[in-house]
Amino acid sequence: MTDNIETLTRQVARDLDKIAYATGNWSPPRQRDGEPVLDVAIIGAGQGGLATAFALRRLGIHNARIFERAGNGGAGPWTTFARMLTLRTPKHVTGPDLGIPSLTPRAWFEARYGEAAWQNLDKISRHDWQAYLDWFRDTLNLPVTHETALTDVAWDCGLLRLTFMEAGGATHMRWARKLVLATGIDGGGMWHVPSFIRDTLPADRYAHTHQEIDFAALRGKRIGVLGGGASAFDNAATALEAGAATVDLCIRRQTLPRINPYRWMENAGFLGHFHALPDLTRWRFMRHIFDLNQPPPQDTFWRCSRHDGFRFHGDTPWLNASMQDDGVLVATPHGEMAFDFVIIGTGFIIDLARRPETAGFAPNVALWRDRFAAPPGEESAVLGSYPYLGSHSQFLPRDPDAKDAEKLAAIHNFTFSATPSMGLSGASISGMRFGVERLARGLACDLFVTDGERHLESLLAYDAEELTSLTAPPDFAGGLA
Repeated sequence: MTDNIETLTRQVARDLDKIAYATGNWSPPRQRDGEPVLDVAIIGAGQGGLATAFALRRLGIHNARIFERAGNGGAGPWTTFARMLTLRTPKHVTGPDLGIPSLTPRAWFEARYGEAAWQNLDKISRHDWQAYLDWFRDTLNLPVTHETALTDVAWDCGLLRLTFMEAGGATHMRWARKLVLATGIDGGGMWHVPSFIRDTLPADRYAHTHQEIDFAALRGKRIGVLGGGASAFDNAATALEAGAATVDLCIRRQTLPRINPYRWMENAGFLGHFHALPDLTRWRFMRHIFDLNQPPPQDTFWRCSRHDGFRFHGDTPWLNASMQDDGVLVATPHGEMAFDFVIIGTGFIIDLARRPETAGFAPNVALWRDRFAAPPGEESAVLGSYPYLGSHSQFLPRDPDAKDAEKLAAIHNFTFSATPSMGLSGASISGMRFGVERLARGLACDLFVTDGERHLESLLAYDAEELTSLTAPPDFAGGLA
């Protein structure tokens, strides 16, 4: 297995060498106060951040660095709070490879397990996906600084001044011309726990699905799960597999959705060009998609339903919760339910003010409700809360004449909150093939245009002679030898 991976790694180097034309660094270096200035700082070393760094390098932007708050191996959800057995995405979907066959998940999987294993595979396991991303990062030697969290973004004479906090509490500053936020599903806000849970229950009696949970401690316990998404079912299944006595999963809808709109979206037309549609059309697309929601995958539902202790309750929203007789008492329209522990799968909310890296400029960012008025009957408070982005995923000012318009234009949102503006992008494997390249080309275009005069000066000063002799040597064969 190791030999096959090493062979594949060498093949990647050969393939990239064959298509290396016009990938050399062309962006002139800069300094501020004696410190080097990054062309692009990328926040997040998950799949979106890694793929963005690779795409920039393919376009000749080498002065970029990724900053990740987690330690090595802890970026993204796959080996932290993700509790599915496999990815939701079909195995044939490509993404970070950017069209390089030897960099695809399939090439890596076949090198590790063999071609027959790929043919027999249904979906890639989350652990294998993380191993693939680690190999991808190491093979391409992508520059990642771990255990470093972005805490503040300021604008200083045409540059971004980024403040980072290291794991030990020390802070340091870096200059950058461009900033990419590739911080995942919750990168536009925060994970959501309803106030009637957060304000009334002790912290040791509930957890959101993204949090660390001691499932072994739930053995023999009565567990309540609020939410009908895939993560809610993943956590319900994990609790049952750990020996929970019962798991009651409750949703507010009458029944679970059956149609997954993401499978429809996996076509080149939508993935490549959704962002160019008129606002009204984009709004109607996203309103329908958000209203449908995603059903849990079939195998995830079966993973729960095969346990005798699993019970599913439709049309059962939770109205409030309290502690009683050393247990959690939950009120529903159909009566009270008693649990020992509850798991909250209510997703996330979009609110840039809740993120330390965006809180400083959040009030000035244009949201969809600021730029678009939905026709009567087509309103959506949820959609209206998402940032309204420019064609390169950049933030736009709420007030077009605002002083910080230039700063916002230098900050590019590659999180899930970009979805209403850009379609599937950084937080989605399905959208990465198109979203990453569109983002990288936008960044490269902005950098080149900004430096247009410097590039012109470079051309005017260019004096490398190609014609050096007017007499052909005796052995010259017209270039055919």
